[in-house]
Amino acid sequence: MALPPLNRLRPFEAAARLESFSMAATELGMTQTAVSKQIAALERELGVSLFERRNRAVFLTDAGRRLGRVVSAALSDITAELAALQGRRRSDELILHCQLCEAFYWLMPRLSGFHERHPGVELRVVSSLNPLTETPEAFDVAMQTSGRASGSARLAFTAADDIFPVCAPPLVTEETLPLDPRKIVSFPLLAHAVAPQDWMVWDDWFTSVGIEIVNRPRYLSFDSYPLALQAAVAGQGIALGWRRTTEGMIAEGKLVRPCKEKVERPTEISVYRGTSHEPHPNAGQLIAWLEEELSA
Repeated sequence: MALPPLNRLRPFEAAARLESFSMAATELGMTQTAVSKQIAALERELGVSLFERRNRAVFLTDAGRRLGRVVSAALSDITAELAALQGRRRSDELILHCQLCEAFYWLMPRLSGFHERHPGVELRVVSSLNPLTETPEAFDVAMQTSGRASGSARLAFTAADDIFPVCAPPLVTEETLPLDPRKIVSFPLLAHAVAPQDWMVWDDWFTSVGIEIVNRPRYLSFDSYPLALQAAVAGQGIALGWRRTTEGMIAEGKLVRPCKEKVERPTEISVYRGTSHEPHPNAGQLIAWLEEELSA
């Protein structure tokens, strides 16, 4: 059998990794419609369904999960080998490695401000669910949750964030707001599991706000935070929300805070410089802009 065209495999790999057509489109600089069409064409060529489509969400089938693992590994190997052959990347390209949720929900609405201030800078954003130590690509600046593995990257500064429960407005009635946080456990609690667990989880949050949970809550677990957050938007339960990630959706009315309690984390976000001996000449401008935006 002939290999499918690369323009079908790349959208499929991104959508399989993120389990989201819209996030794959953002990562690849495509429209969601284009990603959906390429994946549909790939499914027709293979004669199998790779995704199960439910309402506005997509979920990998067993076949899709198997193929996703193979394609992701192959593309990663190709990328790493090309980087090794080239020896170094283009000197005029400024690369920002950003944790996926922050890239999608916090950075993208603000990025035009950086381009307006520095119109001559060629910036490329690389998003990932994995910590810095697992990225195969060199970067000039990186942004991720503090405490995640960062290897030899050099810390530039840290920024604060707050963590609090969020859910879709229909899940709670306005008359009952704000809820006593002890009542949150009566709802499904959306969680995401990573190894190592370097994000705050529900047990940590309840302990931080001084609440002892007697009865075990009902957890719905996902393998990434973006999926847990989208499940909250879809009304499937209550998720933990990081202020910088969720403030846009709260302002748009897609999410609400069911209780007033929050955990303040003064160094929750870390911004790093890359490890290159020849720093990009515009890396300092990007770091200064990020620090200004994160302190606003």
